[in-house]
Amino acid sequence: MAEHIIKMPDVGEGVTEAEIVAWHVKVGDMVEEDEDLVDVMTDKATVEIPSPVSGKIIKVSGEPGEMIAVGSPFITIETDPSGASASDETPAPSKPAEEPAPEPVATAPVPTEQPATATKPAAPQTAKAVSAPSDSKPLASPAVRQRALELDVDLTSVIGSGPAGRVLRSDLEDFVASGGRAMARSGPAAAGLVPQTGVTTSKVIGLRRKIARNMDAAWTVPMITYVEEIDVTDLEALRIKLNANKRDDQPKLTILPFLAAALVKALKTVPQANAHYDAQNDELTIFDGVHLGIATATDSGLIVPVIKHAEALSVWQLADTVRTLSEAARNGTAKRDELTGSTITITSLGALGGITTTPILNPPETAIIGVNKLMERPVFDGHGNVVPRKFMNLSSTFDHRIVDGYDAAILIQKVRELLETPATLFVPEY
Repeated sequence: MAEHIIKMPDVGEGVTEAEIVAWHVKVGDMVEEDEDLVDVMTDKATVEIPSPVSGKIIKVSGEPGEMIAVGSPFITIETDPSGASASDETPAPSKPAEEPAPEPVATAPVPTEQPATATKPAAPQTAKAVSAPSDSKPLASPAVRQRALELDVDLTSVIGSGPAGRVLRSDLEDFVASGGRAMARSGPAAAGLVPQTGVTTSKVIGLRRKIARNMDAAWTVPMITYVEEIDVTDLEALRIKLNANKRDDQPKLTILPFLAAALVKALKTVPQANAHYDAQNDELTIFDGVHLGIATATDSGLIVPVIKHAEALSVWQLADTVRTLSEAARNGTAKRDELTGSTITITSLGALGGITTTPILNPPETAIIGVNKLMERPVFDGHGNVVPRKFMNLSSTFDHRIVDGYDAAILIQKVRELLETPATLFVPEY
């Protein structure tokens, strides 16, 4: 019998372990070469590991959520065809175990021996149950009557299976389980206002665990959040006009690429906001290039694809890159290089953004810019007239160890100036 052992591969530079996210195979499965075996995750990038050979899975190690060290064997495949066929033969059950089931009987089935306390199915009660006359008080113990009162159930609607049609507690519970509660009563229970006692406990794994750990690390950073209101009336007029005249090969412009362009320009005034801070070694790395993270909501959680060298892209190119990276993040095709290396992040809740938020830093970055929803409201125009204007708040958070409140204000006020006079976004060196 030939065996092929698969070890956890090195899925990224500097990675020492990876988390198992989901198995696509189990012991006993036959697989073909290049068939996906398992999904593993590291640095928010999910990687599919394919089979290098064809054969039968005879061993897998690790459950979803477990960390596997790089180089550790965790899948064994039997590749010898003859060995595989021999191994395929599971012990055959003895002849008696293969006897066919008895022929179905037309009458109600006779139950096998069970303890008296076994739960009865919540199906309609059998014909053997005797019901009390509808015009008489149903037979039931005081405890059953109290329980029926708590459940808001009319006992005359419950078929009793006890002697003389006596309603047992099990009859009442079966009646409730089959959806028959509160048939002839009123009150909170009749309206569905009943206590819900169920709970669901699940293990936090995969991307959600990565997010949780990143947030835990971020919360150790002393942060300052600065909120400013921006009049985007002129920017919106420009955006609508550009979209109306765009070429077919150009993407639709949102506010996000304009904000990205404004941020690139503004960071020249506060370069320490485009940086990484290593508190352990007391080192601050300031980047000349702007590698802009765009926080993106996906079905799996928040993912941050990165626009590399945003300073070298036009508004149209920024819009196209945002669209491409966001789609890749949502459908799970983003490459590891596209999900790492950000130097500053923009986060937006879109139309659900609220009037203000408190964005959490993405360590080791020193700044994150939060976009809130756009709102239109009446304002005075300075000549005694009331006119409609469009406003949007920026809620931005900074690492207060590196960026002082004064510097945070300077950065956001520069962004505000650029967005409120959008023509300046297209003027070099402004």
